Amino acid sequence: MNQQQPNTLPPDYFDNVYRANEDPWQFASSPYEREKYAATLAALPRPRYERAFEIGGSIGVFTAQLAPRCGYLLSVDVSEAALSQARLRCAALPQVEIKKMQVPGEFPEGQFDLILVSEVGYYLSPPDLARTADQLLAALPPGGQLLLVHWTPVVHDYPQTGDEVHDFFLAKTQPGGPLRHLFGQRHDKYRLDLLEKV
Repeated sequence: MNQQQPNTLPPDYFDNVYRANEDPWQFASSPYEREKYAATLAALPRPRYERAFEIGGSIGVFTAQLAPRCGYLLSVDVSEAALSQARLRCAALPQVEIKKMQVPGEFPEGQFDLILVSEVGYYLSPPDLARTADQLLAALPPGGQLLLVHWTPVVHDYPQTGDEVHDFFLAKTQPGGPLRHLFGQRHDKYRLDLLEKV
């Protein structure tokens, strides 16, 4: 019997979650998130990135923290309920653009010297993650950086685990691959890996 490939979680999954709770993952209040955001910012080696792209910006808590280090920051999410909070939170940050976008079906034009995939890769099916990876690689110039941050415990709703997402991208850092691994950290419940386009 064939095991069915898990599907990417649809936008209405997230709309329902945000309708039930404005901050369902406690992005604004949890010590776990605060520590993870600090570690994420500390992992970025450059003081400034001219063009940055954040996939799955949610309610904009980390977006607002990353913005001071960006000339331009595009933050996207699939949930309008989350985006309306993000727009309010980032209203005083002119370098931030908040858009509704579902990667990989939609993807911005242009190149980015930083792309952040944080707590979002495991919502994608393996084929959609592979498509997304191709788009990310095309959008990174040589020396452009990709920062991955994901919760590692298994969540039964999610098509993949955080470890599977990171291992998929780390396979692209083998000799001759398109990426090199600059930095990795494993914490109690999440892992963080910084990659750079060769």
